[in-house]
Amino acid sequence: MEQRKRGRKRLGKMKRNHNVMLRFNNTEYERLRKICESYNLDISERGTISPLLRRLVLQNESEEKDMLPDTSNLAYHINKIGNNINQLVKLAHHKNLRSPNSSLQNEIQKTNGLLNTLLEFATEERTG
Repeated sequence: MEQRKRGRKRLGKMKRNHNVMLRFNNTEYERLRKICESYNLDISERGTISPLLRRLVLQNESEEKDMLPDTSNLAYHINKIGNNINQLVKLAHHKNLRSPNSSLQNEIQKTNGLLNTLLEFATEERTG
């Protein structure tokens, strides 16, 4: 007869190695408490919140519309356009100091062109 091992059941590949810590403000915690009550769980009891949150998160599959877009490329282009605008403002300020009556129309048109490019790129990122 095979002797049964004592102690905690071995999890093998099912072992949870990744830790995720959550912090809630008072409003969020109150909402979590109400969710726990709807499942007849005591939020103050140890070991009740983790399984509940795990079940709620892992049972629901996210739809593509719920996914956040990758904004790193957009942030890069916004930064570059911001640098160009800063250069144009510096140039405009410098020209204005040299001859206060000179027209800044060309610099304003360049700035508007850069802003239009930014808006087009943001629209492409949102739809694409």
